[in-house]
Amino acid sequence: MKALIYHGPGERAWEDVAKPQIEQPTDVIVQVDTTTICGTDLHIMKGDVPAVTDGRVLGHEGVGTITEAGDGVKTLAVGDRVIISCVTSCGSCSYCRQQLPSHCLDEEGTAGIGWILGHLIDGTQAEYVRIPHADNSLHKLPEGVDDESALMLSDILPTGFEIGVRNGRVKPGDVVAVVGAGPVGLSVIATTGLYGASRIVAVDLDDNRLELARSVGATDTVNSGAAGWQDDVYAMTDGYGVDVAVEAVGIPATFDACTELIRPGGTVANVGVHGTSVELKLQDLWIKDVTITTGLVSATTTPMLLKLVAQHKLTPERFVSHRFDLDAMMEAYDTFGRAAETQAFKVAISR
Repeated sequence: MKALIYHGPGERAWEDVAKPQIEQPTDVIVQVDTTTICGTDLHIMKGDVPAVTDGRVLGHEGVGTITEAGDGVKTLAVGDRVIISCVTSCGSCSYCRQQLPSHCLDEEGTAGIGWILGHLIDGTQAEYVRIPHADNSLHKLPEGVDDESALMLSDILPTGFEIGVRNGRVKPGDVVAVVGAGPVGLSVIATTGLYGASRIVAVDLDDNRLELARSVGATDTVNSGAAGWQDDVYAMTDGYGVDVAVEAVGIPATFDACTELIRPGGTVANVGVHGTSVELKLQDLWIKDVTITTGLVSATTTPMLLKLVAQHKLTPERFVSHRFDLDAMMEAYDTFGRAAETQAFKVAISR
């Protein structure tokens, strides 16, 4: 089969590899019908995730059809159409029982990490993928949910909701600033309204992203390339600062911006994947009673979010800006990697 192979920082290839096989009774093989590229994949390509080794099939998001199932699979069958969760859950370790499968102790991965697809085992940017612990790691799709809507439930929508909105402790009436209106930032914006925020301020350098942010729920937008943009955000809060600031980029400057925008007693929710050290200015923050949260998505909210998508209460298919055939994977990477030039949000890559 064909797959996107990582060959070290800056090196990738669309090449032939062996089709995956059932290895454990709880495995399934999924024909990948639609997949995508994540910002985390770009971090891998930069060398920011050293656990990813030469020869790994990348990708941790996808929608597909089960073609083979192990004898131990109980709730799924060949022919089922499924969402592939970015987090694999054994369902029985101490972390999975605590509803924290992001730190699953499964023997296939490094102890304490549930993100194994395209990281510690071969992933979804391929014609077929093996999914361990399929009963706990796949979600059967109801009729009427298309591939592009479902694809956003693999990772970015639950990531934005769990790590941005829930970890950010958003409450009714809060003013929330989302710094970074890329795919995950848009997912935060789209789901913040579920908890009753009064204002949702999207902050980004790209006016096209800010326009899309308004279409999915932002009440206000601020271009952070303009002089005095922080003052504009403060003006929306009578000078107090925002209740919740969500960092959705993964660079020091945006993390610093969140700590500067937050009011005393507020929460900074870090969602971005950081590849370099960030300075934590405790000399300024210690007196402000702020909370800073981090996290890797557990995807335990995917079933709830899927219900909202099925009822068109959430419309994440709007995030898809570019579409490619599976054999155009290299072109899709180039387009997504130059998002500022190509105006790419999320790409859908289908067979």
